[in-house]
Amino acid sequence: MPLSIHSEEKAALDWLYGTQLFGIKLGLDNARLLMEALNLPPTGQKFIHVAGTNGKGSVCVFLHSLLKAAGENAGLFTSPHLIHFSERIKDAGRSITGPEIVSGVEALEKICGKWESHPTFFELAFALGMDWFSKRSCEWVVLETGLGGRLDATNIIQPEVCVITSISLDHQQQLGATLREIATEKAGIIKPGVPVITLRQNPEVMAVLTATARERGAPLSIITTPPRGYQIGLSGQHQLWNAALAIAAFKAAGFKTSDVILRNGLKDVDWPARFQRLENDRVILDGAHNPDAAETLVRTWQQAFPGEKASIVFGAVTSKDLRGVMRALQPVAARWHFTAFNNPRAAQPEELRATISGVFGPGVECHTHQDVATALRAARAGDERVLVAGSLYLAGEMLAGMRGEKDLFYGSAQ
Repeated sequence: MPLSIHSEEKAALDWLYGTQLFGIKLGLDNARLLMEALNLPPTGQKFIHVAGTNGKGSVCVFLHSLLKAAGENAGLFTSPHLIHFSERIKDAGRSITGPEIVSGVEALEKICGKWESHPTFFELAFALGMDWFSKRSCEWVVLETGLGGRLDATNIIQPEVCVITSISLDHQQQLGATLREIATEKAGIIKPGVPVITLRQNPEVMAVLTATARERGAPLSIITTPPRGYQIGLSGQHQLWNAALAIAAFKAAGFKTSDVILRNGLKDVDWPARFQRLENDRVILDGAHNPDAAETLVRTWQQAFPGEKASIVFGAVTSKDLRGVMRALQPVAARWHFTAFNNPRAAQPEELRATISGVFGPGVECHTHQDVATALRAARAGDERVLVAGSLYLAGEMLAGMRGEKDLFYGSAQ
């Protein structure tokens, strides 16, 4: 990847990111219209569709890696990105390039420039990815839902396999206030007769998934054991379960597993900001942004660094369950460093300080910083390891600074 963004690419991305002003609009109409205008998907293209609250990105990258190990030039569509938009759209060989983004965005501008209901950022990103996968002759594509499932733009495709990862409370404003409501939205990706893979979940969630699969005649497989005897490329016991979901989906798609495919496919996985170890384990970067993910992060931390506390750099968007995430992380917190980051929905540091004081009282040591670099520098000054958590948007900005890729960083609100 180049060290800076070319002016034409910047103009294209500025237009694309400008569509975030249209917000998040759940629905399939615009996505269908975009696919029709682009004559997509091509005949014979096959999809594995992944929804869930936590772990869906990890399952997607495990699946993509298994497909690559099997010799497939598979496409991969995920969100959000951490540093650059091109992370969202890739195949077995590479990510979408700057010139390809420019030409794709120009085509989309011509298609929808005068539409009464303008497509959202996510709908356009999905269309851009689908067009690129077609041009790259990807026979298989792994698609991660953006939000929910039933009304997510990705749900216009007809998959060969559906995967539903761990479901918990998140995005309640859009998906519903209860686990049952959220599970119903996620279960919306289940298609008649199409195999569904999940793992044992909360009984309320399982009731929804089981009933939906039965109603639609979709064979439901529930994973009960993780893979054994293989090195996996991501840290934490929970990633073994994500790997298990990927293996089951890979088999359900008709692929035969071999020791070589499993060994290479599970090990050769790169998925930053998921308990990512940096600077010889001095800094750990994780995008945990809801209570369940934070609890998983704490378990992984305690397994990796028994008895150690962390100097936590924390930033989050205002719509999240800040109190719940803080409660989950507090058992490993030596002190907190609160920071804002480049996102219009980022909570301000003083708001985060007030929130934690409201949860634990004034005795918790915490500091506020106006930017990510300052927060990291202050956290590094202590003796403890540094844990960066609270938002993938924060993780992306932090990673860009640590890698010296600030000129590539393109912050996103979605």
